Amino acid sequence: MSIGRINRTKGIALAAITSTAVAAGVIFIQTGADADPKPTLDQAKKQVATLQHKAEEAGESANDLRGQISASAVRVKALQAGIAKQQAQVDAVKRQIGSLAVAGYQTSGMTTTAQLLLSTNPDQFLSQASTAQAFAGQQNSALRRFQLAQGKLGDLQASEQSELASLKAVQTQQDTLKKQIQTNLDAAEKVLDKLSDEERAKIQAENEKEAEDARDERPSRDEDRMDNSLPVPVSGRAGTAVQAAMAQLGDSYVWGADGPDSFDCSGLMMYAWGKAGVSLSHSSKAQASEGRRVSKSQLMPGDLVFYYSPISHVAMYIGDGRIVHASRPGKPVKTDPIDLMPYNTAVRPG
Repeated sequence: MSIGRINRTKGIALAAITSTAVAAGVIFIQTGADADPKPTLDQAKKQVATLQHKAEEAGESANDLRGQISASAVRVKALQAGIAKQQAQVDAVKRQIGSLAVAGYQTSGMTTTAQLLLSTNPDQFLSQASTAQAFAGQQNSALRRFQLAQGKLGDLQASEQSELASLKAVQTQQDTLKKQIQTNLDAAEKVLDKLSDEERAKIQAENEKEAEDARDERPSRDEDRMDNSLPVPVSGRAGTAVQAAMAQLGDSYVWGADGPDSFDCSGLMMYAWGKAGVSLSHSSKAQASEGRRVSKSQLMPGDLVFYYSPISHVAMYIGDGRIVHASRPGKPVKTDPIDLMPYNTAVRPG
């Protein structure tokens, strides 16, 4: 076969390959476009709700690390105080050893026998020699105390480094969860960006109406009418907690917030029961262990209701099959039916 014919054959083959690749590229691009179509309004709402719930899950997981971080920080502070105290003891023993060493050096230039022979008062010298032996014993005792003090200092310093490493690891884990929160919220915004201006305006109007309706549900400030504004009359500490939670209706959801104008789900429960004098952790998972477990059929106003498995949301039962909660990002503090989400368990604080 001639060289020219070979080149023509190669050219035809290359053209065929190029044509196939272009066609494949067109198919790939088209397939990619079809895989990410503009959602309908209802589809967008569902996608946004799912992404916002994922953000809340990450947020509550990050909240759950708060207790570990706080406890670790307290331990680090205690260790650092212990190190400072122990270092002072080590320094004091070192100064004592230094003083003994200087005193010992001043009498070490002559042997004991020579000092006895040259002494004008042998009895007095022997008495002094006995004192010198005691002095040497003091030196040995001081050295032992220094070794013990130095060893304890080293142990405390090692414990501090270990605790600091643990603290850093948990903080890094929390930072990762915080990034997940923002990633999901950004993804929700991208879904909304695919909608038309009219559709986005409609969603915004619905959210504003939902917040306004929630604010309209707030209990009256008239103490004589407070119980009448709730589904079920309630008093005592539970009543104080319910009133405090209901007074926040319409406030915005913000991760990590515990009032007074914005909350996440566990932050609202911590705030409301705090008004009743009951301390709760800022974590839905932790709060599930901070009260007496009650069955769904025994729920009373003020009880905390937990959702999903693992637990990632908490609400407060207010009676008549309803809850009040900081629902999720983009939504206000509001009331809802108790079965709005997958029920997990419930506890009664206080």
